Amino acid sequence: MQNVWLLASLWVGLALVATLLAIWFKISTALTEILVGTVAQLVIVSLFSPLGLAGKTEWITFLAGTGAIVLTFLAGAELDPTIFRTKLKEATVVGLVGFFGPFLGCTGVAHYILHWSVRSSWLAGVALSTTSVAVVYAVMLELGFNKTDFGKAILAACFVNDLGTVIALGLIFSPFTIRTVIFVVASVAVFFVLPFLTPRFFYHYGGRVSELEAKYLLFVLFAMGGLALWSGSEPVLPAYIIGMVLAGTVGKDHALIRRLRTLTFGLLTPFYFLRAGSFVSVPALVAAPLVFLALFGGKMVSKMIGLYPTVKSFKYQREEGLYYTLMMSTGLTFGTISALFGLSHGVITQAQYSYLVATVIGSAVVPTMFANAWFMPRHLLPKAERKSSTSEAGIASTN
Repeated sequence: MQNVWLLASLWVGLALVATLLAIWFKISTALTEILVGTVAQLVIVSLFSPLGLAGKTEWITFLAGTGAIVLTFLAGAELDPTIFRTKLKEATVVGLVGFFGPFLGCTGVAHYILHWSVRSSWLAGVALSTTSVAVVYAVMLELGFNKTDFGKAILAACFVNDLGTVIALGLIFSPFTIRTVIFVVASVAVFFVLPFLTPRFFYHYGGRVSELEAKYLLFVLFAMGGLALWSGSEPVLPAYIIGMVLAGTVGKDHALIRRLRTLTFGLLTPFYFLRAGSFVSVPALVAAPLVFLALFGGKMVSKMIGLYPTVKSFKYQREEGLYYTLMMSTGLTFGTISALFGLSHGVITQAQYSYLVATVIGSAVVPTMFANAWFMPRHLLPKAERKSSTSEAGIASTN
């Protein structure tokens, strides 16, 4: 029987180490947590226990899933509805190009170069078509871009991109059933009611030490996440849309946002990012590194070839366009979800799963590091963040 408290102390200790590394090396905390999770899993399996970090333990899975859901909700809540409407064309075009390029490109690489089966290849295309709202939002928040039109446009495009991924996963691999219809109808009703119900509910009952607002939001997120999972969809998808429809209410309550960030970044997201890193099979990668390189190269090339000229067409300068493109080239949340879906349903093997997850994690780390090290458009940062961007924890060096 596991000692829950010792296991929890191990995970929180690793999160603390990852945060210190982020401070020392001036890179995003989310990325150091992924890398620390991968290294810790390898070391513990090699020297101490075959269970490693025990990332499949139910309570760890729950905390990690909650972290992904709440972080995605916060990303949606940070989107200014006015900016989203004015950037609708840009977000739609960039998001669709960001989805279809790697979806078709990585499917082709998996089938024609790696000789995977047709279904495995389509799954690879879906898993590697994503961006990562979790990583992008975390980086935007650390840098201060979440307050700018530029950052909000990137997050909006990420949403469109990942929406395409979820739809593709459902259409190709999940049967359309009555449960799907119930989920869609219920979601539309909830998304319509929430903007009217929430501000009135908060006005009459909020502002208390009991944190009614947080409990209300977690109830809605968990309920819609459970309905999404029951229907064969993913719990993270409704969270983003709920955040968007409540951006005018929750997004403007800065005190509530700060409290939710404390809960999310202090406790929940370290479990999500560490767990994602722990799922990478280093021995499988060492045994066949060319498979990883082929998939990673396929994603990066197919993303950037389509995205950079598309982003530039919306009148961004070279540095801005490259940063935008590299942020859109990241992947994590829906990529790992899609890969795990494929493994759970027998579409891909354990080795193929390891290659896909490693590629997804690599795409979370490499483009973000390059973007923040060499292409960060510092002139678009708010003045306060611009002055301190080279010294704050978790921010990539621009030297």
